[in-house]
Amino acid sequence: MKKIILLLPYLMVTLLFATPLTKMDLIKHAQKEVGEMTPKKLKALLDEGEEIIVLDVRESVQRSEGSIPPDEFNSENFISITRGNLEWKIEAKVPNKKTQIVSYCRNGGRGALASETLKKMGYTHATTLKGGLKGWAKAGYPIKTGLGITVLKTK
Repeated sequence: MKKIILLLPYLMVTLLFATPLTKMDLIKHAQKEVGEMTPKKLKALLDEGEEIIVLDVRESVQRSEGSIPPDEFNSENFISITRGNLEWKIEAKVPNKKTQIVSYCRNGGRGALASETLKKMGYTHATTLKGGLKGWAKAGYPIKTGLGITVLKTK
């Protein structure tokens, strides 16, 4: 009990002077915790027909930018749950917590935060797509848009 009393002032001072974390601090921490899967690795797993869930965590309005085309692979492996609804909906869509899940968003940040949340919820094989949808496109893989399947050219 004496040790706890002695540590209390130290903890209070530490909390008072702790630097608040930025959005990028949180994202970098999440990426470190969950790891990142390269677009090349994800494409190979999808081509091989691996049991993997590809989870789009973008807002529905952002999905008009395009998506990894589920029609090219096993479309049952593709689900969309916004980051804000993840904790409420994931267990109904993916009840097996040992399922491999790769989350993605536009650039990779929200996907990493989503995967970190999934890990905290007990999903042991949750990771994020490195670079998000933009990383997928930069790797030269197809994107499904309202215009159909396309490959985006990057400089």
